[in-house]
Amino acid sequence: MTAFRPALRIALAQLNPIVGDIGFNLARARQARQQAAAENADIILFPELFLAGYSPEDLVLKPAFVTACRTACEDLARDTIDGGPAVLIGVPWLENGELYNAVALLDDGKLAGKSLKVDLPNYGVFDEKRVFATGPSPQPLIVRGVCIGVPICEDIWTPGPVAALKDAGAELLLVPNGSPYRRTVDAEREAIARARVNESGLPLVYLNQIGGQDELVFDGASFVLNSDGTRAVQMPAFREAMTIIEAQHTAQGWHVVPQTLVQLERDEQADYAACVLGLRDYVNKNRFPGVVLGLSGGVDSALVAAMAVDALGAERVHCVMLPFRYTSSESLNDAAACAKLLGVRYDILPIAPAVEGFEAALAPLFAGMQRDTTEENLQSRARGTILMAISNKFGAMVLTTGNKSEVGVGYATLYGDMNGGFNPLKDLYKTEVFKLCTLRNHWKPESAMGPDGMAIPERIITKVPTAELRENQTDQDSLPPYEVLDDILHALVEEELSLAAIVARGHDAQIVQKVQRLLYIAEYKRRQSAPGVKVTRQNFGRDRRYPITNGFRDTLEPNSK
Repeated sequence: MTAFRPALRIALAQLNPIVGDIGFNLARARQARQQAAAENADIILFPELFLAGYSPEDLVLKPAFVTACRTACEDLARDTIDGGPAVLIGVPWLENGELYNAVALLDDGKLAGKSLKVDLPNYGVFDEKRVFATGPSPQPLIVRGVCIGVPICEDIWTPGPVAALKDAGAELLLVPNGSPYRRTVDAEREAIARARVNESGLPLVYLNQIGGQDELVFDGASFVLNSDGTRAVQMPAFREAMTIIEAQHTAQGWHVVPQTLVQLERDEQADYAACVLGLRDYVNKNRFPGVVLGLSGGVDSALVAAMAVDALGAERVHCVMLPFRYTSSESLNDAAACAKLLGVRYDILPIAPAVEGFEAALAPLFAGMQRDTTEENLQSRARGTILMAISNKFGAMVLTTGNKSEVGVGYATLYGDMNGGFNPLKDLYKTEVFKLCTLRNHWKPESAMGPDGMAIPERIITKVPTAELRENQTDQDSLPPYEVLDDILHALVEEELSLAAIVARGHDAQIVQKVQRLLYIAEYKRRQSAPGVKVTRQNFGRDRRYPITNGFRDTLEPNSK
């Protein structure tokens, strides 16, 4: 152990691991440590479970995986014999037959200590109690002569672990996190961190990972609060970064030297940036060469195309117009104009031969029957089949484009427009899709690879939405106005309100009952839908786990209007 120093230089490695790719994560940790050493850092801190990638879910139930993580940790420990920065890195840790979510302290060529997570989240998207054991009351680690508390993520969401660390002599809190993005989460994190600082009187370093992992997006946005509650450091959101902070020992304790604070994306900007990052990492981490999608001339596919170009670059995005007799010249022109603005490959493949072939094959069974949604769905399924064939032939992943409003009420065709490997809009309501289209035409994320300025023709945003599956069709033939539908769905899904409470907000009782019915009967479709980026508190997926077979329906009093 080196002698005590009146100041510590701490490298905060806000990085993007790949779940299960231990070799990549180890190499990335080594690279970051070398960079930290070049900047004379004493310590480098990595996010939660960095060597495994977060969240590893049931991967940690495989003994071979846990052993490989331990081996990587030991390899990294040997690197520290060089006298460079000590390492605090997250790793699944097997001890006495129990598996823990741990942070290992690596210094002087060996494992010099560890911290085990105490509070295991078991709500929403988290189910750590399924795979990890609860750690004992935490004790500080002595790092370069300083007594440092290392509570892990959820450990700061309740007072107990930090209080225990303070009582045991901790002078400074370094908190590795795997905290996924959702709206308002930055304010919640700050409130929680500020509460622990106020209670303990200790500076708190909040380091979060970034990157997409299946439906989750980790936004980074790491920060430092001093013991007086002031924000000393703010790191960027939605991109990798490494920041060196200097903590100085004063008569009043440790104090982090303030830096210029980075401005974070907020509201719609944050949602858009999250969707782009989630899409980019899903495609790249799963090693797809690019993506293909149907570009209909409508608002949803236009936004997905813009997100795809921002995420991957125009050369990796293939847009296909799949017209039928109901496709208007306006839609053809709008799709072509959008493709031109984005600079993507754009092909037109008429689907009439495929649809007519299906209808001919089914004619003996359907003889004498009226045409209905069955024939409409054949159009959607022909399009889905063609897109999947393009994917099979060229390797690009199909993007599906259904928004949360459509997914919520089943206004989508199973094995048709629901075909695809990923859906960037899955957790965005239709009204939010319009807002993001308008936003993208005057702003894009810093890391976006798409064009500056307009990316989506204005007419696509302003025209009446339609699936164009029959003559003169509009979405409002089947659905309430989207402003009404989205508010009702938000009340049912995110807020879990009763029908009576929703009607009391000013909605028509019959419409509310209809939306509830559509929401429940579409559960079987959603269970088969592509994953997509989570941006709300309650997404369709790991947040909302409703049974498919479900006889419950909320009811209204007979006199409800």
